[in-house]
Amino acid sequence: MSRFLALVLAFTAFSAATSAADSARYSVILGGQNVGHVHADTTANRTTIDYDVKNNGRGPTMAETITFGPDGLPTAWTISGTTTFGSKVNETFKRDKTRATWVDSTGKGQASPKQPSVYVAQSGSPWSLQVYARALLKQPGMTMPALPGGTLRLQKRDAIDVQGKAGPLRVTRYELSGIQTDPDVMLLDAEGNLFASVTPGRVVVREGYEGEEVRLRQLAADWSTERFATIQKEVAHDYGAPVRIRNVRVFDPGTSKITAPLSVLVNGGRIAAIEAVDSPATPGEVIIDGAGGTLIAGMYEMHGHLGQDDALLNVLAGITSVRDMGNDNAVLDELTRKIASGEVGGPHVIRSGFIEGKSPFSANNGMLVDSQQKAIDAVRWYGARGYWQIKIYNSMNPAWVPAMVEEAHRLGMRVAGHVPAFSSADQMIEAGYDEITHINQFALGWVIGPEEDTRTLFRLTALKRLPALDLNSAKVQHTIDLMAKGRKAIDPTLGIHENLVFNRDGTVPRGAKDYFAHLPIGAQRDLKKAWIDTSAPGDAQAYEGAFDKLVSVVRMLHERGVFIVFGTDTGGAFTYHRELELYQSAGMTPAEILKRATLDSARYVGEEQSAGSIEKGKRADFFLVPGDPTKDLKAIKTIAMVVKDGVFYYPSEAYPKFGIEPFTAAPKVTLPAGASR
Repeated sequence: MSRFLALVLAFTAFSAATSAADSARYSVILGGQNVGHVHADTTANRTTIDYDVKNNGRGPTMAETITFGPDGLPTAWTISGTTTFGSKVNETFKRDKTRATWVDSTGKGQASPKQPSVYVAQSGSPWSLQVYARALLKQPGMTMPALPGGTLRLQKRDAIDVQGKAGPLRVTRYELSGIQTDPDVMLLDAEGNLFASVTPGRVVVREGYEGEEVRLRQLAADWSTERFATIQKEVAHDYGAPVRIRNVRVFDPGTSKITAPLSVLVNGGRIAAIEAVDSPATPGEVIIDGAGGTLIAGMYEMHGHLGQDDALLNVLAGITSVRDMGNDNAVLDELTRKIASGEVGGPHVIRSGFIEGKSPFSANNGMLVDSQQKAIDAVRWYGARGYWQIKIYNSMNPAWVPAMVEEAHRLGMRVAGHVPAFSSADQMIEAGYDEITHINQFALGWVIGPEEDTRTLFRLTALKRLPALDLNSAKVQHTIDLMAKGRKAIDPTLGIHENLVFNRDGTVPRGAKDYFAHLPIGAQRDLKKAWIDTSAPGDAQAYEGAFDKLVSVVRMLHERGVFIVFGTDTGGAFTYHRELELYQSAGMTPAEILKRATLDSARYVGEEQSAGSIEKGKRADFFLVPGDPTKDLKAIKTIAMVVKDGVFYYPSEAYPKFGIEPFTAAPKVTLPAGASR
């Protein structure tokens, strides 16, 4: 072979290899800020993905390699890296002609599928949507079995035109269902390639088209509204007539006891009357048989970040009011409007104005400020719009806090928040905080130095130091004294700390055992993932000891009369039920917990005249359980009916819309002649 011919052949091979290579680049945008990327490079039948996101000092970092077979389905998939809170990922999948095997955080699995099936990655990047979409687009009905289980379905929706550096492009919306309680929404170009993955809060979009982010998030919100408005029409029962709920006992937070059987009447969004159990019905009433169950006033989830995806799920869990602790302000305004109009189902919302200092570790939420004057201006902005309180976050300059507190109090707002980096809970209490957010934030000052930075995951990993702390030491007792004497409150969010320190790969979390099996398979797999890395010798024991110490701190605070606020920071619904359970270990009885979750919380936010108990004239916000939660708090997990503003919901009817298996049957409902729904 001549040298010239060899060069020609080499160039031809190089050109072929180059043409077979394909690169896809995406920006991850959250709160208007570019917080990460997805880079996917394909050569022949192999794709490598680099996925990295950092927001609020944390985020996932993943490296993936996917090999595809002639049918376009993955034959090998490896994922390694760390999750948002730092736990390690080492996921693998392999498939040959007859058998598929995989290893993820739940353990080892295998299957011998008899028909084409696509593996759903547990820790995959957003580019996983490309894999599923291409597989489903080739299938009849765009449906196919999934591994480890379930069925994926792709639904084609409308097309939109987008503009970017590469020129105008027409993309089509598709919804992927079968993994989580809500579908994934993606935009594909004409070749079926991923253009964007969109939610109302986050957009992953092809590089060069970042200018479409605001519009795409608004469209995602509109599309989400379409889904939840449809669900609302199907499961919300506004009978337009008086409703008599017969043979129910009522939890009375005034006495912390359960009443004898009664009848409770609802009309026009209010509790119209409470009558003897055998009182005769009047003409035109809807009759509901309570079967001797217990009615409890709607509960308050005091640490939410509410979105359309969890609004109705909170209501179905007996939560009729949520204190939102930081959000995209415009998105929250729109959501509260939709809830108030009845367009979508959701709780009453008490708003907190989120204010964060600008830094490399800022949370991209609410308002970011870089001076004391701008911080005060942000307080005034929230005050003028009727916000109940402001919430201060990690990167705020501690020196600005006293002025912010003074302005908030002048405007009639309370002040809550994290303890800003390089300060302590003592300093924030003395600066005028009304409430400390998160028990770890409260305790960190006892175990870290003034120069250590809590804007990163260190504010969680430093918990390992707590087991050695003497809770009777002067510094601990001084902080607790400040809280008690200043009549301050604390929002411990114990459940999120339980998940942080106890969740292990392959294990059902102890707090999720009562609802785990009811969830879709994707949600189940997510639950069986560790949050943090506990591989170093002694770390697991240190973290578990830290949780016990935190519970002891909450017990001390409670015994000293400090007001404990019940919130989750994990979306509420089922996790709220677990949050309440945990306070039994801090010395509270089930009746005390129910009282705190209802009337005490209503009083705390100034709503005790209209909510918090089941009394004539108050809002018709309550839920029905078959058991007695004052004897066994777990009874609140089995809800047969929820009423919010006089609209009736039956979880057994609504949960299947989210792929959730119901927990109990709905009560018997008898409609008057001519009535509907």
